[in-house]
Amino acid sequence: MRIGIDVGGTNLKAGLVDEEGNILTVCRTPVGRFTDGQDFAKVLAELALKAAAQGGVRPGKITGVGIGIPGAVREGQVLYTCNLPLRDVPLADWFRETLDVPVRLGNDADCAAVGEALRGAGRGIRNFLLVTLGTGIGAGLILDGKLHTGCGMAGEVGHMVTHFGGRLCTCGRKGCWEQYASATGLIRRTEEEMEAFPRSLLHTVARENGAVDGRTAFQAAERGDPAAVHLCREYAEELGCGLVNLINLLHPERVAIGGGGCRRAREPAAPAPAGDRDPGELRPPRRSHPGGGAGPDGKRRRHRGRGPAGPRCERVRRGDHALV
Repeated sequence: MRIGIDVGGTNLKAGLVDEEGNILTVCRTPVGRFTDGQDFAKVLAELALKAAAQGGVRPGKITGVGIGIPGAVREGQVLYTCNLPLRDVPLADWFRETLDVPVRLGNDADCAAVGEALRGAGRGIRNFLLVTLGTGIGAGLILDGKLHTGCGMAGEVGHMVTHFGGRLCTCGRKGCWEQYASATGLIRRTEEEMEAFPRSLLHTVARENGAVDGRTAFQAAERGDPAAVHLCREYAEELGCGLVNLINLLHPERVAIGGGGCRRAREPAAPAPAGDRDPGELRPPRRSHPGGGAGPDGKRRRHRGRGPAGPRCERVRRGDHALV
């Protein structure tokens, strides 16, 4: 049995996988706060052990662990990440202090692209591009049937500039694609629209969900909220701009989009109560905040909800292959 771990900027997921590549159990937990890289490695190892225990597998039966990291990695070391405070961290060595098994690190989008090429949307495709949407944006590229990493760090597409002089990015540049088309970017824009439209259904949906998240705008749009509809169209344009650039540059046979940012509510949103919608409420001209603040006063406002107290584990139907 093997363990696959997906490290995101917001959540961590660990899956128990059999020899045929079937995911048997999955445990999820928020990233939370950690004191340093060694503490983070322990969190990952403990999550892996929980996934194994959920599947009835003893630690001695685990033959290896693969970890996908949203950043640059090399030979068991995390060189840097933009959305997590990890730099020059010997993650594999520290992981083995808690769970002593072979550990391999890879860029998360590269790992996902290889998985899709073997068992998913890229199966049988020689030239395939996978774009991952989450806290940031990444990409894994299969060229001529092989993973392409360039000199080691190809695929950081979230940091290509689509808005010259735009929002400040965590990488230090301005106007990066992920500031507009990631789940984080969508949440920021949703909060800005909520400030502009206090009677918008965006507020109702956020209260129902317990927080503003990547689903809020789409669920409010499904109910016909004008501000949400415009916001979703704007987000689709931002996403499409970057995708078209990548297609023009690489001309792959197929493009797949994955990651937590792709998820909306699995069930349609409930119809809006008659008194909640203001048909006459129109959206003002699009506002720009190059400095990256959420609103005109630079403050971010969010409906706070309580997340799960600890890792959440679940069994997975046999035959499921993707941790997205």
